[in-house]
Amino acid sequence: MKRTIKIIKKTMTIFIIIVALVSAAVYLYMQKAEFGQVPSGVRLDAVTKSTHYKEGAFQNVHYTPTLTEGYSMFGVMSDQLFKNFPRRRPVDSLPSVKTDLHALDPDSNVLVWFGHSSYFIQLDGKRFLIDPVFSGNASPIPGTNTAFKGADIYKPEDMPAIDYLLITHDHYDHLDYETILALKGKIDTVICGLGVGGHFEKWGYDVDHIIEKDWYEHIPLASGFSLDTAPTRHFSGRGFKRNNTLWLSFILKTPSLTLYLGGDSGYDTHFKEIGDKFGQIDLALLDNGQYNKAWQAIHMLPEEVIKASGDLHTKRLFPVHSSKFMLAQHPWDEPLSRTSKLAAEKGIPLVTPMIGEVVRLTDPDQVFKKWWEGVE
Repeated sequence: MKRTIKIIKKTMTIFIIIVALVSAAVYLYMQKAEFGQVPSGVRLDAVTKSTHYKEGAFQNVHYTPTLTEGYSMFGVMSDQLFKNFPRRRPVDSLPSVKTDLHALDPDSNVLVWFGHSSYFIQLDGKRFLIDPVFSGNASPIPGTNTAFKGADIYKPEDMPAIDYLLITHDHYDHLDYETILALKGKIDTVICGLGVGGHFEKWGYDVDHIIEKDWYEHIPLASGFSLDTAPTRHFSGRGFKRNNTLWLSFILKTPSLTLYLGGDSGYDTHFKEIGDKFGQIDLALLDNGQYNKAWQAIHMLPEEVIKASGDLHTKRLFPVHSSKFMLAQHPWDEPLSRTSKLAAEKGIPLVTPMIGEVVRLTDPDQVFKKWWEGVE
């Protein structure tokens, strides 16, 4: 009996030591700079004064479950570990065109997509960069969420000087530490949601060039330019604590066009509210990929993307959040193929460039190939 108790005590001691060592290792790893900075001081005061910050966290407009009713975390994880989901990652290298952004005619009005939700806009003489991820990895752990072959052709050095860097939220597939660090000398002004500026300040950006806003705030830019922030239905966080920074979308108005720059979002009433508030949108970039019925509240299904584009009264739809990282269980090309079919049925003009291909923003008749077809 005494021997049994001794063995149990020894086993428990070893277990406690292992747990302590693992916890210490995780804690030390999470002190790395790429995890950013939680809001504190004046920034935390601004966060807590937001009407969308309740019970210690930002909240969506309506109740947003992590998982859809009828799904469980155990079931989702079991599927991930033991089920085979074909064609999640392309075998072939994705086709692309590497446009030289430094050589663009400064008077041209163009958009260049870098895959997933990263893109460059040059419009009416101003340059915008949205959610750039150029490190080839959408995770704080190297090599765990790598870009598809052929999808990571742009690097920070390929970017010209940027007037405005827009960040929709602080998830790793939208806010990339290596990229932001490398771009530091090229960015004039950073615009993001409440609390997100803490990451930039920690990474060496001048606080006087960081603008943090709540939903439905107006930001005058240069003459004839303005930016309005708006809700999305999502969540935030770079560590264990969620929702201590705000996720958002942008309505960009320039002398020529009005664009909706959508962040990650599930479908909800905010799309109709934005459409009613801001009028017709010339081009809407909407989250269309990495979806699943299990987490439908935070990422739209293709049918909902089409519905959201109608709510926004958009002339053209650009589905993004696909073709670079594997974050869901669907085939890599399904977001484009499904949305393309649905848009054709509804008569919605779709913008589907290859990575790096120039989108002529003031040319509504520009035609795009279904470049994903035939790519395995």
